[in-house]
Amino acid sequence: AGFVYIFLGLYYATGRGTDIRLAQYLFAGLYLLNLLLVFRIYSRTNKAPPYVFFFMCCASYRIHSIFVLRLFNDPVAMAILFLAINLFLEERWSWGCLLFSLAVSVKMNILLFAPGLLFLLLQRFGLLGCIPKLCICALLQVVLGLPFLLVNPVGYLTRSFDLSRQFQFKWTVNWRFLPEEVFQNRAFHAMLLLAHLAGLGLFALHRWHRPKESILALLKDPAKRKPASPPLTVNNILWQSGAQIVFVLFSSNFLGVCCSRSLHYQFYVWYFHTLPYLLWCTPTTKLAHMPKVLLLGVIELCWNTYPSTVCSSLSLHVCHGLILLQLWYGTAPLLALHTPLPHRKPTAVSKKAQ
Repeated sequence: AGFVYIFLGLYYATGRGTDIRLAQYLFAGLYLLNLLLVFRIYSRTNKAPPYVFFFMCCASYRIHSIFVLRLFNDPVAMAILFLAINLFLEERWSWGCLLFSLAVSVKMNILLFAPGLLFLLLQRFGLLGCIPKLCICALLQVVLGLPFLLVNPVGYLTRSFDLSRQFQFKWTVNWRFLPEEVFQNRAFHAMLLLAHLAGLGLFALHRWHRPKESILALLKDPAKRKPASPPLTVNNILWQSGAQIVFVLFSSNFLGVCCSRSLHYQFYVWYFHTLPYLLWCTPTTKLAHMPKVLLLGVIELCWNTYPSTVCSSLSLHVCHGLILLQLWYGTAPLLALHTPLPHRKPTAVSKKAQ
């Protein structure tokens, strides 16, 4: 429903869709706003080197095409999502959940961030405390979809959140190396779903969660949990700053992208702006910078190969696999820092976080 409202506004703003140049100007403004929101996230986490921002805003023909030439709804949803993440970093969780739900109403791919968000809400508020936040997300979906739900609820729900959709083989970017009958096979789709769920479970248990603490502790009120004093590790650094929020959300989305039944060309915007963070959120030596830049370049080349080929789709999976391996081993609890974090006095939780 959010997609319908936003693009209906664009339809009337552009003289019933006749002024395409104005629509492109509006999307160019959206592109700049999206970059501003992304840069603000990166500045808060302080992970990626400054030169990476050049590649993010200047080196991707495909991203420019998705925003300004094709006018897809994917960048609209992602811009709202990045605004929600900025609110999470500011401890404005209720407003962030509202914007997150608005992004879902524009494009269903935002649900790939949902497992990470659920984990963060449980970690931050406990089971009872996160229920009001989830109600905010659900209520907005009902309010936005109410005109359609009153007329044809089954049709609206099945078409808006169509999990059984069959993708066309000619548009796939990531599975071109498979025979088309395998690509369309339901068993293959089920296998991808199981791989996605397994990946989320492993990351939640071993990379998102604090070591030496039961995962069931997330269900408790944070005030009643035992204070943890784990050794200083890379995981703890992520935990002690806004970088942990970004790491959980971005890795949750990336796992979903890796296990997607099909990636079409406009789907590149789903994770393009998160790639530098995923590559540089782990400790990086000077010699490791060039391979990471090379990975970005190969991924860009894969997404700019049309139509996709066996080589381009396989290369994309290899790049995704290398990033996953880095996220898994680069954030392993055994990796300890040699320099301690500066001591900070504990601060009281602000009212806006409630």
